[in-house]
Amino acid sequence: MKKWMGIVALSAIASFSCAAQWQVMDQDSRVSFISVKKGDIGEVHHFKQLKGTLKEDGQFELTIPLMGVATGIDVRDERMQNLLFEVSLYPELKLSSQVDTKMLKDLGIGETKVVDIDGKIALHGKSQTKTFSVIITKVSDKKLLVNSFQPIIVNANEFDLVAGIDKLREIAGLSSISQAVPVSFVLTLTQ
Repeated sequence: MKKWMGIVALSAIASFSCAAQWQVMDQDSRVSFISVKKGDIGEVHHFKQLKGTLKEDGQFELTIPLMGVATGIDVRDERMQNLLFEVSLYPELKLSSQVDTKMLKDLGIGETKVVDIDGKIALHGKSQTKTFSVIITKVSDKKLLVNSFQPIIVNANEFDLVAGIDKLREIAGLSSISQAVPVSFVLTLTQ
C-alpha cells in the first residue's frame, strides 16, 4: 500500500510541476521587426515560428528558428536567411531571462503590470543583454499575455550582422538599409 501511495504522490507532484510550467503558444504569438531602406521606406516583418517556456522557478526561454523569417517576399526571405542570418551556421535566436514569480502569482485575473526584464539575446554567435519593457496581463489562471510596452532596438553591429546587411543592400541595389532595427512582440503563454 505504501508503494502505491508513493507512486500516487510522485504522480501528483509531477503533474503539478508540469502544470506550473507555461508554454508560449506559437499561433497566438508574434515577434515583429521593422527594416528601413533608402532612408525612409519602412517595412514590417515577423518570424513564423516561436518556441518558449516559462518554468516554475521563473526561468524564461524563447527560441526563434531564423528560417521562419517572413517578409512577404520569398526571395527576400531566402536572402535574409542566407546572407544576413547565415542559418546554416546560426539557425536560431535564443532569448533567456529571469521573471519574478511572486509578481506573476500576485497578479489578479484581468490585471496588468508594466515591468522591466533583463534578457540575454544569443544571435549570430554573439550575446547581448538588453532590458525589455513589457506589459503582462493575466487573462486567466492558465493564460498570460506578454507584450512589448515599447520596442527594443537591436543594432546590427552588436550581433556581427553588418556584413550581412551590406550584402543585402548590394544585391538589392539599395542606397542604404538601417542597422538599427526596432523589434516588438506579443507572447501568449498557457499552462
